[in-house]
Amino acid sequence: MNQSINAYDLKAADNSNKTNTEINANLFSSIDFGPLKEYLDDDNITDISYSNNGQVWLKSLDKGVFRVENPGIDNELIEKIAFQCANIMGKTFNMASPLLDSESSELRMNFVHDSIARNGVAAVFRKTPAKIRLKKEKIIDEKYITLGIHDFLIECVRGHCNVIVSGETGSGKTELVKYLASHTKENEKIITIEDTLELHLDTIFPQRDIVAMKTNNIASYSDILIGCMRQNPKWILLSEVRSAEAVTAVRNSISSGHNILSTIHADKASSIPYRLYSLLESNIDVEQFMTTIYRYIQLGVHVRARYDKTNGRFMREVCEVCEFFVNDENKPETNIIYRKNIDGTEILNSPSIHLLDYLESQGVDLKSENFKNIKIELPFEDSNNSNQVINNQSIQDDSELL
Repeated sequence: MNQSINAYDLKAADNSNKTNTEINANLFSSIDFGPLKEYLDDDNITDISYSNNGQVWLKSLDKGVFRVENPGIDNELIEKIAFQCANIMGKTFNMASPLLDSESSELRMNFVHDSIARNGVAAVFRKTPAKIRLKKEKIIDEKYITLGIHDFLIECVRGHCNVIVSGETGSGKTELVKYLASHTKENEKIITIEDTLELHLDTIFPQRDIVAMKTNNIASYSDILIGCMRQNPKWILLSEVRSAEAVTAVRNSISSGHNILSTIHADKASSIPYRLYSLLESNIDVEQFMTTIYRYIQLGVHVRARYDKTNGRFMREVCEVCEFFVNDENKPETNIIYRKNIDGTEILNSPSIHLLDYLESQGVDLKSENFKNIKIELPFEDSNNSNQVINNQSIQDDSELL
């Protein structure tokens, strides 16, 4: 019989007003991480991977992925941590249950039993800190983003643009979404919907009206979204769009007039609509779907992580900002507002009149003198001027550019 105690058992026995999340956090804080703790306490380290009977690989903000030697971190320690997590969750970790996912308030853990991992137990620890890592001065100084594009994106968020951030695993998509979300207006209600907790906006901004929701095997994205609508949010944040159900949630959210911020795996910002479509499992009409996405999602932003030989460091950067809109003939179009190539060259284009008009209707007039700092150095007056928007092409033409 499993004698473990979990957060739900303690909630029933506890006469205090602590939430399940608070009790769960207290339980996880008692885990003995041994020599692994020094890496968990290092804010510069984002991920820890253990495998192959003693190999420890770290991912840091400035070095990328690298291996360290630490004899104290071995199969015995990893198994001990896994068993502690299993006990807290009321689960087992053995040959009959060889896969274990566990998460504390700021740490996601995954374990693979050695009955499956033939070269020894394997584990991954991913930190999800309840803080905004990105700071304006720092990210501009480190060339994560240009000042003009930074201010442009912030004004687009304040102007209630729907934004999806794309990139590979570990590129910093969620961190950018958290940063953008921190610039929403204080009186605007936010609901976050996640299958694994990463955003932590309710913890970061306890004074704000933020509801954090988490899917499980009882409440799906669709179920939570229905309940979410009744909570009257201004913003809905999905930590990541990675399933047909999540795509449906995005489409239903934007179609009903709510604003969204989310992330997705894609190779460039201009690919986001097609990536959304590829995740669908139904035979929905592609033209109808694309028209909806291009009509209601204003911006795609792509972030990448790479090793910069010039500075000898690992860096993340915003390398593409793409506008989506439907033209006067009801055809979806793409406008590359900003692109940074690997060689450092940049392409900069004006937003279309569609985006400018939308922002103006939301109280943000980028054509006014108040926004001189947004250095999109092309005239705004005539969106049909071919010298103004040189990359404003149809989605079919844009795919041929890359």
